[in-house]
Amino acid sequence: MRVLIIEDDLDIAGNLYEFLEGRGNVVDLARDGVTGLHLAVSGGFDAIVLDLGLPGVDGLCLCRKLRGEAKQDVPILILTARDLLDDKLAAFENGADDYLVKPFALREVEARLNALVVRRRGRVVNRRLSYEAIEYDADKMAVTVDGRSVHLSRKCLRLLELLIAAPHRVFTRAELERELWGEEHPQSDSLRSHMHMLRRALTDTRGHAPIETVHGVGYRFAVND
Repeated sequence: MRVLIIEDDLDIAGNLYEFLEGRGNVVDLARDGVTGLHLAVSGGFDAIVLDLGLPGVDGLCLCRKLRGEAKQDVPILILTARDLLDDKLAAFENGADDYLVKPFALREVEARLNALVVRRRGRVVNRRLSYEAIEYDADKMAVTVDGRSVHLSRKCLRLLELLIAAPHRVFTRAELERELWGEEHPQSDSLRSHMHMLRRALTDTRGHAPIETVHGVGYRFAVND
């Protein structure tokens, strides 16, 4: 992901920056609302982490301007010490997508950002996704590999949509299980079974399946050169 952090607390901003960058993301940082708004309007970000109490332009105003004047739909995660319901409602009314109260766990910030980015990619106008020999029409729920039609279950279709929309990105087992089963706890081998079925269905005429296992982490969609 390319993430913009807009946070005036140096310690918090530094911790977020180092953690997200260390996880393979591209991170930019602004420590006031004016600079943050300028960077956000320039576009190109997959997600924004936004504090509410900012110098220059406060977080609510920044959010409102970004949605209204700039017409930007980039996902925004509010990260703030304000824990009152009215503060949360005001943030959502002004265009925020998620809200997390300080103190927070860095891994939760990353998980929420990943979820926001995945959902946004699922809202794209062009619902035809392709990569190498694979074509996926999300509206018709139709898949072809090397021109031949492939039948997939709904859960396998959802797995394909997630993976093909973000080629080469590693999805953790927990992320994929949450997307497929929500808060339910699937059997330990359920995800593996669906991955096996999806791999078999997507095998091309060369005998190559595009889904790779990243041991100890999860899966990614990556076609060999």
